[in-house]
Amino acid sequence: MIRDELEGMWHILIKDLKAYYFKPPNISWGILFPLVLALAFTLRNPASLAELTPGLIAMAALFGTTSMEAIVITFEKRVGALERLLLTPVSLFTILVAKVLGGAVFGLVIAGVMTTISLLFLNTIIIYPVLFIVGLTLTLLAHSALGALVAVSVREVFEAQTLSNYFRFPMVFLCGIFIPVETMPFPIQVIAHLFPLTYSVDAFRQTLNATTNFLSLLIDLMMLTLFLVAFLILATKIFKKSLE
Repeated sequence: MIRDELEGMWHILIKDLKAYYFKPPNISWGILFPLVLALAFTLRNPASLAELTPGLIAMAALFGTTSMEAIVITFEKRVGALERLLLTPVSLFTILVAKVLGGAVFGLVIAGVMTTISLLFLNTIIIYPVLFIVGLTLTLLAHSALGALVAVSVREVFEAQTLSNYFRFPMVFLCGIFIPVETMPFPIQVIAHLFPLTYSVDAFRQTLNATTNFLSLLIDLMMLTLFLVAFLILATKIFKKSLE
């Protein structure tokens, strides 16, 4: 049973990567997007760009995972492809996990480009590479699961994109990318800590900082894990209810 689930997950993941993600337009967009982000912030304030590196990596991961995830899942729901997958010997949860992994892999490409740019041109140093990789992995999975949750909640692609923006843009401005969360008014801090991106930005900042607070980093990783589990459970319940 477990072997069938894992094999099914693998084949769905490979199918999605070939059919949707690894296409020349998507790959070029994935490379250009972080480049444009870096250029925009360089023009804004070249002196402080290095300080924004954790936020740039987190934002690249956020948009990389959620953008394509919304399109793929909503499209397959629209044409009935997701329902046909249920005829295979895999569970609905396994199908959604495979979809989340596809979004995470594509997000890794975009976040990887931004990380490479930061290392080569912004004098960024990853002090704790293993912890950085753990934080990046959880960030990609959690936000990809958020994209899946949004996608199963609507019927059309444009609805998924619109609903995604209701989450993404507040996160960009409230989650410490431009202004540290601790310097914001207390009510805003409370709101910021309801978003997974806040913990992603802080986790990257901790792993790129020689004065890392390991307790704070552990909390960041635990919260990202909780968000991942919660988004997967909610997405599964909503999709199951829509099928019924």
